[in-house]
Amino acid sequence: MPKDMAQPISVFKRRESEARSYCRGFPKLFTEARGSEMFDVDGNRYIDFLAGCSSLNYGHNDPDMKAALIEHIAGDGIAHGLDLHTDAKGGFLSAFEEHILAPRGMDHKVMFTGPTGANAVEAAMKLARKVTGRTNIISFTNGFHGVTMGALAATGNGYHRGGAGLDKQGVTRMPYDSYAEGVDSAALLEQMLADPSGGIDAPAAIMMETVQGEGGLNAASREFVERIAKIAHDNGALFIVDDIQAGCGRTGTFFSFEEMDVQPDIVTMAKSASGFGLPFAMVLIRPQHDIFGPAEHNGTFRGNTHAFVTARVAIEKFWRDGAFQRELAGKAVMMTTALSEIAEMIPNSRLKGRGLMQGIDVGSGELAGEICARAFELGLIIETSGPNDEVVKVLAPLTTPNETFREGYAILAEAVRDIIKPAKLAAE
Repeated sequence: MPKDMAQPISVFKRRESEARSYCRGFPKLFTEARGSEMFDVDGNRYIDFLAGCSSLNYGHNDPDMKAALIEHIAGDGIAHGLDLHTDAKGGFLSAFEEHILAPRGMDHKVMFTGPTGANAVEAAMKLARKVTGRTNIISFTNGFHGVTMGALAATGNGYHRGGAGLDKQGVTRMPYDSYAEGVDSAALLEQMLADPSGGIDAPAAIMMETVQGEGGLNAASREFVERIAKIAHDNGALFIVDDIQAGCGRTGTFFSFEEMDVQPDIVTMAKSASGFGLPFAMVLIRPQHDIFGPAEHNGTFRGNTHAFVTARVAIEKFWRDGAFQRELAGKAVMMTTALSEIAEMIPNSRLKGRGLMQGIDVGSGELAGEICARAFELGLIIETSGPNDEVVKVLAPLTTPNETFREGYAILAEAVRDIIKPAKLAAE
């Protein structure tokens, strides 16, 4: 966009709601994006380690997805189809079945919901309640599942819960893996459910993220996830994995639970499911639980036809064989190595997460915010997470070239040095 055509930043402050968020930390007018890079109206380049909060796992404007989408639009392909049969939907379902579900031995049906992750979570919770005839959902400390009312009840963050204006009911929250030092969280949950006076109503489902994205990159162990799945089934409940942020390759495999001996009853997906940053959400359901009647959970935009086009390309391009997954394994090692070296510069910090969903807990939200702000000044877009925003979180596109990764890590290291050094001098 030519500079003289760009709207001034003032229009956003003047007209956009105070609910705006990310733009406060990155107050620039962005006009172009390619791969792992974004450009502002003045031509300044930024390396993107946020990637639409994991909605752009395959980068900005992937050329193959873009070409397919342009061809679809130019050919007057269906733009909006409710839940009608379309060639775009059929192409996606065939690719998803062939390259994702079948190789992983998953018999799940696919339900398309409204286009947000929260809508997928709402559908999952509703379905679990209908299947079991129960109302209680068990979720975990620091879990984040969305901010619509049902999903918000399962979300732990007090700031977001405070925006509801109504009581949030129907959820029992339990400690996540390693939440409390010396406490076996799975054993505690099992004991409370077995105790008639444990105080937990029989659950319709137990819902969890295997890596808590917004909760601070807390990564559950394989043992914990497998035990929770067993506890759910032993108690007649469904096991739901929220893979909205951790899925689509973010942890190194397409689903975040692939290296664990579990088969979730329900999986929620959104964010990078479209491959191109287009709104798109879905719920994967074991066939025996697929009991919603026609339109019992619906939405005018259930199934984004343009997203079907790009999602099919993403699957066929990146998940047809094991090459991309092997590439991710190498990048994950690079990330762990680089972040470990950076963490050594920050007193009492620690590495968190797994795969390409990692970050550094620096101990305070103020410090993390200062590091991210300085990194932005140096040309890196990176954000925080955690209950106190204390984790500097890397969510770079999975397709980021190694040299760009190294450049981004170098900028982050420079930002840390710039912030930590004055603090140390002041302390001395």
